Amino acid sequence: MATSGTSAFNLDILEVCEEAYERAGLEMKSGYDLKTARRSLDLMSLEWINRGLNLWTIEEGTTALTAGTATYSFPPGTIDFLDQMIRTGAGDINTQTDTSVTRISPSTYASLPNKLQRAKPLQIYIQRTTSPQYTLWPVPDDAETYTLVHWRIRRIQDVGAKGSYNYDAPERWLPALTAGLAYYISMKRPESASRTQGLKQVYEEQFNYCAEEDRVKAGFQVIPGGYAWM
Repeated sequence: MATSGTSAFNLDILEVCEEAYERAGLEMKSGYDLKTARRSLDLMSLEWINRGLNLWTIEEGTTALTAGTATYSFPPGTIDFLDQMIRTGAGDINTQTDTSVTRISPSTYASLPNKLQRAKPLQIYIQRTTSPQYTLWPVPDDAETYTLVHWRIRRIQDVGAKGSYNYDAPERWLPALTAGLAYYISMKRPESASRTQGLKQVYEEQFNYCAEEDRVKAGFQVIPGGYAWM
């Protein structure tokens, strides 16, 4: 039997919403139905951030450091840093070197006797406030040109106003996305109340399937005091 020969299936936001309404035993009829579904999708995106690490949201970036400046704002849309290095000799094949920067707690930073000490930064204190920022210690000096190389966890992009957009996630997450939206919609519509618990169960199952697959598959070895990826 012949097959299609393609593997490009995807759903745009409008199709995700239609599928979710049907699972909730409803029909999407009005512009407000689409609007409230988009709002639920954006709220669910924030929920997914809180559930754990989404590998597709990890991005590498760089920040040029300024001598005498210790504190910097996060790149826009950044939730947290996963890892960070200080790079010297950037761009030179003979001199470029990356040095690991250790993340420290607020209490450790508070206990530093001289927070104005200048040298090559070795530690980073991250402040996850409503306007996240990070502070390096020692404060960058002018002995070399330093670049902070970071692997950031970014926010999932907003759904947007156009129904023709795709959701900011790999296609393999569509089952969890659709199941989650159906559950969210059922909580807002009294006529779907009898389906809410069942839709929640399906949503949790689909999310767990995706989360189990969406993980780092590199080997690692356990060492005293922590772990190391191989």
